[in-house]
Amino acid sequence: MFKRFVFIILLLQTGFIIFAAKANAQATASDTLKLTIKQAEDLFLKNNLQLIIQRYNIDNANAMVITARLFPNPDFNFSNGIHSNDATEGPAYKDHSAGISQLFTTAGKRNKNIQLAKLSAEQAKYQFFDLLRTLKFTLRNDFYTIYFQQQSAKVYDQEITSLAKALTVFKEQYKKGNVAEKEVLRIQSQLYTLQAEYNNLQTGIDTVQSEFKLLTKTPANTTIQPQTDYNIEGKAVVAGVPYKTLLDSAYANRYDLKLAKSAVDYNNINLQLQKATAVPDVSLSLNYDKLGSYGTNFLGAGIGFSLPFFNRNQGGIKQARIAIDQSKVQLQSQQDHIESDVATNYKNALRLESLYNSFDPAFKNDFIHLIQEVFKNYEKRNLSLLEFLDFYDSYKTNTLQLNTLQLNRVTSLEQLNYVTGTPFFNQ
Repeated sequence: MFKRFVFIILLLQTGFIIFAAKANAQATASDTLKLTIKQAEDLFLKNNLQLIIQRYNIDNANAMVITARLFPNPDFNFSNGIHSNDATEGPAYKDHSAGISQLFTTAGKRNKNIQLAKLSAEQAKYQFFDLLRTLKFTLRNDFYTIYFQQQSAKVYDQEITSLAKALTVFKEQYKKGNVAEKEVLRIQSQLYTLQAEYNNLQTGIDTVQSEFKLLTKTPANTTIQPQTDYNIEGKAVVAGVPYKTLLDSAYANRYDLKLAKSAVDYNNINLQLQKATAVPDVSLSLNYDKLGSYGTNFLGAGIGFSLPFFNRNQGGIKQARIAIDQSKVQLQSQQDHIESDVATNYKNALRLESLYNSFDPAFKNDFIHLIQEVFKNYEKRNLSLLEFLDFYDSYKTNTLQLNTLQLNRVTSLEQLNYVTGTPFFNQ
């Protein structure tokens, strides 16, 4: 009996060594990219295609400002005689006439169009920075999600490898009649459960890695391995910042709010433009006719404009007024939404901070020490295999819960950064 237990222990230890060797070999063979959060952000800012596309929108909007500043081109016309039935005036080809006209916009239409173009350029910038805020939030969340889930995956790796080796040994011992079938089934059942959980965890990691690699334009076959010295244990990072400070920062720095305010300004100027459109533009012209009906070298001037009897842009003015009312409601809705976001996420971050800080900082190390002692006692046959597995399962559960709690806490901080538009809690 003693030899059987010694054999199992040696096999378990061999399993750990083999697993570690395989893991190192796979890491060497595959493309692994180790990144800090700062390096990830640098890659993101340099390579993200969505940001590059949005930058082109800014350039396009700036080009529209140039267009709005330009004056209308003058119109020029020229005609030359071809044929005439009246020969007394000489050949028709000797008669030619020319004219030039220039359109002048009235009621400040040009300046209002320039103001609208400038506001459109500002809005393009606001949209860019709001996209940057959203994508950066996703990037940082993905980074920490991958990190903590990979830490959890290591626990599964260790237990699955140990159980797989133990199951092989127990099946052989069962055939020899040295162990009961229920022990084999117990190990087999737990192994299958762990493998299913591990597969779900890896699927989640792969999904997040895929999104992260798209954000940083990293090759699809690369494995991301986040590197972080994340440590805010026992620190009251959220409680140290008043709620009012967070809310004021959100009002000052949220680019989606600036975009909503800009929409109100845009619609106000557009109303002015629509009213100005009701005022006719004036066209001035100068004409020359060499052999005109009023004598030779006739020179004339003219003026032209439409008479606003029927169309005074009534519909455009009404639409502009409706747009102003609508944009004001949208602005109020955006402000309410921001206030709700900040309040909700602040409470959640405080709650998670209080929960995490209530844990004894030495708990994790003590628990790791405990599981090491459990393993030693199992080697000395002071514990049965099933008791050892129960302890190990408890260790796995607590480690996963702790990793999840740490992830939730750092995610809550990132969420506060996102809703305030300010990097209060960057690690």
